[in-house]
Amino acid sequence: MLSITLYQSAWAEESAHDHEHMNHAEMMSHESMIANESMEYDVGNQTDQGIQALKNKRDPNDYTDGLDFSGLSKPIMGDEDYLGSVIVDRLEGVDARDDFSMTYDWQAWYGQDYDKVVVRAEGEIDQGTFKNARNEALWAHALTPFWDTQLGVRIDSGLGTDRVWGAFGVQGFAPYWIYIEATGYVGEGGRTAFRLETEYDVLITQNLILQPRIEVNFYSESDSSRLVSSGLSNIEAGMRLRYEIKREFSPYVGIEWASTFGSSADIIRSQGNQSEETRFVAGVHFWF
Repeated sequence: MLSITLYQSAWAEESAHDHEHMNHAEMMSHESMIANESMEYDVGNQTDQGIQALKNKRDPNDYTDGLDFSGLSKPIMGDEDYLGSVIVDRLEGVDARDDFSMTYDWQAWYGQDYDKVVVRAEGEIDQGTFKNARNEALWAHALTPFWDTQLGVRIDSGLGTDRVWGAFGVQGFAPYWIYIEATGYVGEGGRTAFRLETEYDVLITQNLILQPRIEVNFYSESDSSRLVSSGLSNIEAGMRLRYEIKREFSPYVGIEWASTFGSSADIIRSQGNQSEETRFVAGVHFWF
């Protein structure tokens, strides 16, 4: 019995000794393998992405059998397509002190996301004739996702002497989706002008929308034939309530306050008219 016990003890010691040597050999072998792999996969220059590429990397054209995409046209990205739209912001009848007239304000554009041609016009028709009309042709370039810079020409016609102006400005959305048009003008003889228009849509429901609107015009020189005063010439401020029958078509009603200042106001009063008035409006807003 004692001999059996001594034999088992000796066998256990020998096994442990062999196991110790085996683990040590395996460790050395594993460390050597890592070192060899590190030496084998030496790195070359960095790629465009800044990641070190293997020297023995596979050629991406190894399995193309000589085929390429030269026969295919270049794909068109979303910002490269040509699109266009016409937006009639206001087409309305205006009732003010027994005087009825029509007012229009529309804009059309065609081009790509970054560059487009813009045509916009605003005016008043009284008794079948253009009382006052402002027409602009502009090149618009995207400055940010929500703002375009604009450069072009403005032509005033209708009442008085026709005027031609160079135009430059911005158009877009301020924070909280406040729409802004801010344009400066340079005309003949060093005349200058500035026009600011701002609108904001208040969604009462998904279809019922209240829109406050303000337009202000400044001029460097008076022009009595066109009822324009130097400095602050006129202000229009109003609110329109429209109902979107569909997104592209909305009838509306509203009220607007309009005032003329300076020498033009004196001329209007001398003709027996009011330089300040409240107007009731009704019309349609649509786009396509």
